[in-house]
Amino acid sequence: MRKHINYFRVQRYKIKLYCANISFNFFFCTFAARYFKVKRMMKRNNINFLFAIMLIISLYTSAQTQTDDKLISNDDFVLVEGGSFLMGCNSDDRDCYPDEQPQHTVTVSSFFIYRYEVSVAQYRLFCTKTGRAMPPTPSFGWQEDAPIVNVTWQDAVAYAKWAGGRLPTEAEWEYAARGGNLSKGFRYSGSNFFDDVGWSYENASGKTHRIGSKQPNELGLYDMSGNVWEWCNDNYDIYYYAQSPSKDPQGATNSKMGKVNRGGGFSFDRSFLKVSARRGSATQAVGSGTGFRIVKTEK
Repeated sequence: MRKHINYFRVQRYKIKLYCANISFNFFFCTFAARYFKVKRMMKRNNINFLFAIMLIISLYTSAQTQTDDKLISNDDFVLVEGGSFLMGCNSDDRDCYPDEQPQHTVTVSSFFIYRYEVSVAQYRLFCTKTGRAMPPTPSFGWQEDAPIVNVTWQDAVAYAKWAGGRLPTEAEWEYAARGGNLSKGFRYSGSNFFDDVGWSYENASGKTHRIGSKQPNELGLYDMSGNVWEWCNDNYDIYYYAQSPSKDPQGATNSKMGKVNRGGGFSFDRSFLKVSARRGSATQAVGSGTGFRIVKTEK
């Protein structure tokens, strides 16, 4: 009996390695891994084969329901290991604005960030499941695989909570945009050339584009520069950096200047795509160039 059990363990392990290291059909990988798990259980308990097949299908259907229920996969959350970095803009940069100064050292704890901006399809499902209305349709229309826009800060917070996450702090956002501990010091998120990584006024033709259609940054994150501005959790203040805490800053406490937006967007020039660029927007403001992505403290 032990010999048979060890055999099935080895086969399941091989399948896991195979599925993890090559681009392979998801359905086969899931079915095969569960087949050996259930077959081992059959050996131990003398379970009928037909019952085992029914059990596999039940397990698979349950997993698919959990995945499809929110169209958010845990596999697309990227671990950003904690560390320290220089936040803000060097005063020698001619494109440096007062709200990006002074440049200062910040330490951020580890967290997980979603690889993509939240899409129209993902937000539409949220609206369907919760009975909310979709935001106003932008002039360029809805494209299901493009980032959602015309959402308020409250809308973004509600979606993040529904999906089991939250909005990033501004420090988390910039640290991730810079590539975290893998940072190569690029001006934009993943390159010194804006067109490699982002959609801006210069190349977007006045509309959003499919998420993930430009190259990612060092952490494998897409559209951290351009496509749409992204809501952060923090209150915005022009002079916040002069008084920001050095450890996990949470934003200004008494500001009446709205919430932080990061990343630049398709209707702004490339200078706003640099990793230090920031702006503030009223929490109830909506714009065809503003969306969001979510983070989790734990995956």
